[in-house]
Amino acid sequence: MEKTVTYQSEKGFSIHDVERLLLGQSHLKLSAESLQKVERCFTFLREFSTDKVIYGINTGFGPMAQYRVDDSCLKQLQYNIIRSHSTGAGKPLSPIYVKAAMIARLSTFLQGYSGVHTDLVRLMSEFINRNICPFIPEHGSVGASGDLVQLAHIALTLIGEGEVFYEGQRRPTAEVMQKEQLAPLNIYIREGLSATNGTSVMTGIGLVNLIYAKRLLNWSIAASVMMNEIASSYDDLMSPVLNETKRHEGQQEIARAMCRWAAGSKAMRKREIEMFQRHTESVFGHKVQAYYSLRCVPQVLGPVWDTIAHTEKILIDELNSACDNPIVDPETQYVYHGGNFHGDYISFEMDKLKIAVTKMTMLAERQLNYLFHNRINDDILPPFVNLGVLGLNYGLQAAQFTATSTTAECQTLSNPMYIHSIPNNNDNQDIVSMGTNSALMAKTVIENGYQVMAIHFMALVQAIDYLKLQPRMAEKTRAVYDEIRSFFPVFTDDTPKYREIEAMISFLKSSEEKR
Repeated sequence: MEKTVTYQSEKGFSIHDVERLLLGQSHLKLSAESLQKVERCFTFLREFSTDKVIYGINTGFGPMAQYRVDDSCLKQLQYNIIRSHSTGAGKPLSPIYVKAAMIARLSTFLQGYSGVHTDLVRLMSEFINRNICPFIPEHGSVGASGDLVQLAHIALTLIGEGEVFYEGQRRPTAEVMQKEQLAPLNIYIREGLSATNGTSVMTGIGLVNLIYAKRLLNWSIAASVMMNEIASSYDDLMSPVLNETKRHEGQQEIARAMCRWAAGSKAMRKREIEMFQRHTESVFGHKVQAYYSLRCVPQVLGPVWDTIAHTEKILIDELNSACDNPIVDPETQYVYHGGNFHGDYISFEMDKLKIAVTKMTMLAERQLNYLFHNRINDDILPPFVNLGVLGLNYGLQAAQFTATSTTAECQTLSNPMYIHSIPNNNDNQDIVSMGTNSALMAKTVIENGYQVMAIHFMALVQAIDYLKLQPRMAEKTRAVYDEIRSFFPVFTDDTPKYREIEAMISFLKSSEEKR
């Protein structure tokens, strides 16, 4: 993997760039052209703002915008918004989400519409490259004017105050900046407002959600093929001809992916060989059509694929947008006052994403039930894939409790946040997005999805061992089985499994989309 991501203004960031910066240990490099764009906007604003009333430069903020601020206090004004809005509560946002938020914030500045000095851009890129992650409490944003509170916590560290996570520890920012020989940000015109105003935290969380949701979908496809191998299903459920009669791109993509995963499998049946000939029996020993959780995978996961694809488009569009206010445009020589900080796009997408992931998790839970319920799987497997002594040993019986309760939580969390606007800020913010709440809830749903999928894969490999299915599996599914068995050996005795679940989650989340 390339170790440098070079930001070019004409291209912007892709999801691949973000993934490399977050999970691939790549460093960010800013092109000279992108820095020139920022400098041009700053120079224009410095000249244009003389003797004009411009929101957030020589006025108060929010409902206080009606108050003119004396010229002698303009720098203090910018520090005040940072300090006064650092009021978050709750547990800290994990560093990967904070780093993603900083990438999103930096991207807004690099559009060249914020009027900030290049010092802000350079310092933020140093924080990203040196893995200095500001302490940000999860709670505080209503999603318009974007993520004011959480972004204020980022800005607080840029001026050398507050706390950061660095080398695995929570430490005072000033101490870390001194160690790294970084100088605190100097305020020029509107760096305080720009650093705190916009959708970058919800977008950052959303980007991480997207990366992990895409990986989870890949695992859901793999698990579904392994399920159909275990059940000896007829393979026409993934037929291109069948699935192309339904004009949905997602369904067709899932079917094609299943075909790639199943290539070479000898564990699945051919309907034309077994069924399309004369039969004399009145009752068939093998199910003519599998349960929906096995047979309808393209139809169930197709909308999930479509949703993730659309979410990626919206997130990347937002990432490469100017999302603060006002918008400073050197081209038209004007400062536009509006609402680009509003997070409705991200809020709506996160609601849709969490619904899609919940349905994917429900599919995994139902497939798991097929493996565990011997009367449903026609006794091809012992109850709870228990490879020990029935009655004395319990297999993964208790793990189903975890999977079922976690799936139920996903269902409750999937209620929409997008429509839960509550007016605040003296009713200045009379309709808000709640986008960060939506992104955080989607984050929880995705984490839950990995927990259920981890238990599912534990059951899958146990079932494969019981059936001695390995020689008949497809090359790709067999490779997954072998990889899992390298750290999760077959078991018969009853032992605590919480550490194995943690290890499986780590495996699933860390595996790139390479299969």
